[in-house]
Amino acid sequence: MKKPIFLIFFIVILKSTMAQKMTQNGANPPIAKKISHLITIHDHTRNDEYYWLNDRENTEVIDYLNAENEFTEKVMLPIEKLKENLFEEMKGRIKEKDESVPYKNGNYYYYSKYIEGGEYPIFCRKKTSLNNLEEIMLDGNEMAKGQSYFQFGGFEISDNEDIIAFSSDNVSRRNYVLQFKNLKTGEIYPEKIENTEGGSFAWAADNKTFFYIIRDQQTLLGDKVYKHLLGTDPQFDELVYEEINNEYYMGLGRMKSKKFIAIFSEQNGVATEYQLIDASKPNEKPKTFLKRAVGLEYYLEHFENKFFIRSNYQNSPNFQISQVEEDQATDTKNWKTMIPHREDVFLEGLEVFKNHLVIQERKEGLINLRIINQIDKKEHFLDFGEPTYDAFIGINYEFDTQVLRFGYNSMTTPSSTFEYNMVSKVKTLLKEQEILGGFDKANYKTERIYIKARDGVNVPVSIVYHKNTKINGTAPLLQYAYGSYGASMDASFSPSRLSLLDRGFVYAICHIRGGQEMGRKWYEGGKMFNKKNTFNDFEDCSRGLITQNFASKDNLFAMGGSAGGLLMGAIVNQAPELYKGIVAAVPFVDVVTTMLDETIPLTTGEFEEWGNPKNKDSYNYMLTYSPYDNISKQKYPNILVTTGLHDSQVQYWEPAKWVAKLREHKKDNNILLLHTDMTSGHSGASGRFSALKNTSVMFSFILDLAGKLN
Repeated sequence: MKKPIFLIFFIVILKSTMAQKMTQNGANPPIAKKISHLITIHDHTRNDEYYWLNDRENTEVIDYLNAENEFTEKVMLPIEKLKENLFEEMKGRIKEKDESVPYKNGNYYYYSKYIEGGEYPIFCRKKTSLNNLEEIMLDGNEMAKGQSYFQFGGFEISDNEDIIAFSSDNVSRRNYVLQFKNLKTGEIYPEKIENTEGGSFAWAADNKTFFYIIRDQQTLLGDKVYKHLLGTDPQFDELVYEEINNEYYMGLGRMKSKKFIAIFSEQNGVATEYQLIDASKPNEKPKTFLKRAVGLEYYLEHFENKFFIRSNYQNSPNFQISQVEEDQATDTKNWKTMIPHREDVFLEGLEVFKNHLVIQERKEGLINLRIINQIDKKEHFLDFGEPTYDAFIGINYEFDTQVLRFGYNSMTTPSSTFEYNMVSKVKTLLKEQEILGGFDKANYKTERIYIKARDGVNVPVSIVYHKNTKINGTAPLLQYAYGSYGASMDASFSPSRLSLLDRGFVYAICHIRGGQEMGRKWYEGGKMFNKKNTFNDFEDCSRGLITQNFASKDNLFAMGGSAGGLLMGAIVNQAPELYKGIVAAVPFVDVVTTMLDETIPLTTGEFEEWGNPKNKDSYNYMLTYSPYDNISKQKYPNILVTTGLHDSQVQYWEPAKWVAKLREHKKDNNILLLHTDMTSGHSGASGRFSALKNTSVMFSFILDLAGKLN
């Protein structure tokens, strides 16, 4: 039956308040000037006319970014009330005065808490008993005063439990300043060590020697390990180890047994290497556990006189777990296989206890926690009871215990902390995140389906929606994915997402290739010369969700950030007609030009993910999908793009150039917005409430386009 004309007109108005007002107000976007910039390699020349935006010191660049921000603000002004309502709604779900579940480490119980109105965590501890007096170690709210941005990097407590080493960043460039505080007197020591690698640091057993990583300020890669003696001038710190291969990332930490300080180097998906320092002998040089070799990845745990090794040794792409005596560890012939490689199970991690091993493994895209009794060799799995979920091994500092701490949540179950007795098999809920505002998990449904991609591969999809939403092809749907670096996007809970679900949206996470949900082959199937599988999987999931009536073909939306923003850029080039709107957060869209420039931070460490375009085959393949290079004169969906001026992961000029070129080429009147946070970086605004403002902007953009203004 045809709808009355007045109702059709009413629906049209609702579907794009922003677009209608933009037309009425004559809002015109800024047009970036073009300057010829030729880039020639492999006998091929590209003219990057917006390359000039690659200069944050240029006032013209800042003026252009500010002009884009002003245009975005003007276009979104008609839905300002919706944005404000969303922010208050999402903030209203947060329990402002809250605490984490305490964990025991040494003689103290440690926890973090938030106070009413507080943006940042306060880190606390109590000695021996939770009934004793609280000691405030670090107050993020006090430390953030006067800063436009603030972020903790991490902290470590000395063995005598008197000194805390901590790091923080107030620029959002992920260059952390390392400091020390006496927890007995409250004194903050005068030395400050700048440009460190977040929480990658460790105390030696003498309570005065400290190891940390310094980042190269050109590449922003951590490449040098230094040793600091508490109370001395950091400029005289001794260089302990240097990573000379700029395709490797580094980490550093004290192992659970506390016997060793581990320096970890990794070329993602290619090779790893450990350097170990005996924590009781901090002046000795680090010793290589097993030399790096292309194709060999290994990860260590230590207990008593044994190493437990998770590795891909002997053609085990999904990893196996071995055990070896400490004094025989460096010869792989001595490694004894405890858990062999399996084609259908990916081994993600392990936790070692005195009498038990806990293995975090992934089968058919879902995480399982496998408990193995090392005495009688019996084993069992935890049962989570939902079709799709996220589970993980929690904080477990103690060896001599039969209790495992683990975390759990799903798309309908808020973040929860459990303890599990590995002998009695009794599971105890310690805390479930309290969601205010009348939340009831029974109001939401979650499903897990498979959608066949064009090459016959079945892609898992996790779905959640309100129980009153009809799954008949009329509901708007927001589709999310990442699909890079082997990072698995599990079906986790989001309080903010409820604002979409309560307005009739379906939300779907597509576990596309490039992640590791289905094992190492799933990752290998979406990287390097297989990268376009990632984009095809996402597009095929979009079509499958419409076919299976989860999504309206006229109200399908997509969202992704960083490498997921690359995904957004690729799909709007290859299938723009599918989507009503796209949100691309800090998108990596200028793949070829960025990867050709080794002076850009983090570039060299990415060669094994995308390829090195200085090799002709890689160049030619990357050029076929790089979003910036494949913009064409066609219609594009409505697009909101976000970035941060200080982004160290994806430089701000990539999304800025992308938007400028899209404006030049697109053949439609759809909305295209760029918002640059002039005070933050890759992760957006700091603070638990400030971050919600970014989310409210994204959600209000989507909801307006879907006609969901209430």
